[in-house]
Parts: sequence; C-alpha cells; structure tokens
Amino acid sequence: MLSPRTVALAALTLFVVVSGCQSNRTVAEVAPDDRFGHRFEEDGPDGRSTLSLSTPDSTTKYFYYPAVVDQLHIRHAPFDVSQPLDGQSVTVEVLIKGALPDGCTALHDVTQERIAQLISVTLRTRKPQGGLCTTVLRPYRFYLDLDGPFEEGAYTLRVNDHTKSFRITQPSAATDGR
Repeated sequence: MLSPRTVALAALTLFVVVSGCQSNRTVAEVAPDDRFGHRFEEDGPDGRSTLSLSTPDSTTKYFYYPAVVDQLHIRHAPFDVSQPLDGQSVTVEVLIKGALPDGCTALHDVTQERIAQLISVTLRTRKPQGGLCTTVLRPYRFYLDLDGPFEEGAYTLRVNDHTKSFRITQPSAATDGR
C-alpha cells in the first residue's frame, strides 16, 4: 500500500506534467498574407508589387475600368482579451490581389458601401486614352482597411466581381487563458 505522501507526490508530478503539456501547445503558423497588419512594402514573395492609389495627371484623359481581382485575404484585428469580450468589435483589413493588364494602367480609386453584413467594394483602374502601352501582365497587391467596426458574426465581402464570406469570432475562454 502506498503512503499518502507518495500518492500526493505522484498526483503533483502528474499535474505538473499535464500542465506543462497544455501550456506548450503549438500554435499554427499563420501565413503572412493572412496576418492582420502585415504588409509587404514593395514586392511580395509571390512577385506581386504592392500598389496604392495614385493621383491622375489632370491634363490627361483616361478610360476607367473595374480592377481585375484574383484573391481576397480578409484579416481582422485581434480581440483585447484583457477586456470583457461581450460587445467588442474589431477592425478588418483586406489584402486584394489581382493583375493590371499593361504598363500604363494604374489603380485609380476605391469606394465602399456597407449594408448590415454585406460590404461592397469597387476598386477601379485608369488607363490613358490614346497612348501606346506595353502589353505586360503586372500582378499587384493592394491593402484596404474596411470602414467601421465589426462585431462577432458572419459577413460577405464583394470586391468588383469577386465575393468571399468571412466570420469574425471572438476567442473562447478555453483558448484565451481565462
């Protein structure tokens, strides 16, 4: 028969081992394009140039087109787990990936409209009228902060003709250390 001291020591050892295993959980590495706030300032590893909106030359006439969008990466800010989570909201940013069709086309403007859980974004390009342009596909990345705070829930984002659903979820008490 084991003494109470031996049983207590064995229980304490087991508790320490189990606690150590749980605190060393491996966190899945999140790809840079899916991390909130991450930016490639120039070219990303996928060969896409980071573009921003530019001011057009006022003496030039332009054609305006919807930008070609290939991919959307929706990234929301982390919740502040030091505060009560009920009713918290976060900001959301979108990484838009696409391609410009030639050497003259530039990103022109972006508009946003939000109706409840639907966010509609229009990203336009401009191309000078009458000019000769090199025909070269120019992959781009464009970072956009969505207007307004986002609470927990399901949303749909439409950027030009590309649609993606996403969900904002708060961390649970089991995963945030509470």
